[in-house]
Amino acid sequence: MNKLDKLFATKKKRILNMYCTAGFPQLNSTASVLLALQNNGADIIELGMPYSDPVADGPVIQQSNMKALANGISISTIFEQLQSVKNKLHVPVILMGYLNPVMQFGIEKFCAAAADAGVSGIILPDLPMYEYEMFYQPLFNKYGLHNIFLISPQTSAHRMQQADQLSKGFLYAVSSAATTGKDTSFKAQVPYFKKLKNSQFRLPVLIGFGIKSNDDFEMASKYAAGGIIGSAYIQAIEHATDINQATADFIHGIKNQ
Repeated sequence: MNKLDKLFATKKKRILNMYCTAGFPQLNSTASVLLALQNNGADIIELGMPYSDPVADGPVIQQSNMKALANGISISTIFEQLQSVKNKLHVPVILMGYLNPVMQFGIEKFCAAAADAGVSGIILPDLPMYEYEMFYQPLFNKYGLHNIFLISPQTSAHRMQQADQLSKGFLYAVSSAATTGKDTSFKAQVPYFKKLKNSQFRLPVLIGFGIKSNDDFEMASKYAAGGIIGSAYIQAIEHATDINQATADFIHGIKNQ
């Protein structure tokens, strides 16, 4: 069974998905960041594959992408780093990135390497649903990878249902039309969150973009299965001398522990 399915079968609320950028803050930081997130309470780890044009991401994650690329990160290196810790990781790991580098690497080669490295799911925000269904879904299924689509306040009800049917694991609900890390008011999004809660999706929903406090996380958990945090964590570890301690402090603050 896919680790995402196992997680959602046993935990229904307050699921914390933590995003980090591979190769950040240092090229060889990836393994220590992954283990720090797992050991301090992350339920899911979303590992960003740096790209020169990350259209869904705001300035903080864009800058972390640029720094990681300057550090020398590549998809091949990411898989090597995952291989080095896959026997220590028991939480689901999702790779988040963009279609172009994956296509350049080779889609089946990518899926095979991801599965072999212990990856549970993939998020490619610029992968159209029809392309996935027509060309790539059999490959993802062959290698046991869950593809996760994003929905937003601008997504029609029909498209939301389509995303729910095509995704596996969970549905990623973007909290607003902004990019990641924007100062969007979570309270202003309550009508949208209520809509999500009442939509009776097949899959559990996690809310992302703009979560940076315990209040935000609790609100996401009130209307969905939990939340996704990226930019605020990237800022927390950028200049940290002790990754594990910085991660512990951050997650404990989010969970109010």
